[in-house]
Amino acid sequence: MSLIIGIDPGSRLTGYGIIQKEGNKLTFIDAGTIRTETPTMPERLKRIFEGISSIVDFYQPTEAAIEQVFMSNNPDSALKLGQARGAAMTAVVVKNLSVAEYTARQIKLSVVGYGAAEKEQVQMMVMRLLNLNITPQADAADALATAICHAHAASSNNKMLMLQSTGMSRGRGRWRLPG
Repeated sequence: MSLIIGIDPGSRLTGYGIIQKEGNKLTFIDAGTIRTETPTMPERLKRIFEGISSIVDFYQPTEAAIEQVFMSNNPDSALKLGQARGAAMTAVVVKNLSVAEYTARQIKLSVVGYGAAEKEQVQMMVMRLLNLNITPQADAADALATAICHAHAASSNNKMLMLQSTGMSRGRGRWRLPG
């Protein structure tokens, strides 16, 4: 069993989502947003760091995943997003958790099956995959989707490691026995 925290960083709203993975079953634990409605960037970064730190202290996740920064047309926005992401990652790493990173495209592909999915599609699939009765706020849904993506990736990596340990190798898209 693992407890996964997913993080959707933002300089004004940072989403977080906590899920439990037991075998192939994913269970919703909690989700929400850290609001940083202050005028200065250093104060926002402090709130993100303290918010993620508190969540990690309370839930004690065993794994963490965060969305990577995407390149935007506005360099200032990308820089602020990168700083928010750094504050969130630091809060997790200080608690001795490693952090897996996924692109928005990887997350959407893992959850929706389409890498260019709209936010509403991500919200709906998160609801279905976690059997939720209410639609999570967009940033919280993105964070849950990040955690789900990590759960799926961890399962795929475990299968690959298991197959490799049996001596099977991959060639031209097919698994083959040694020899």
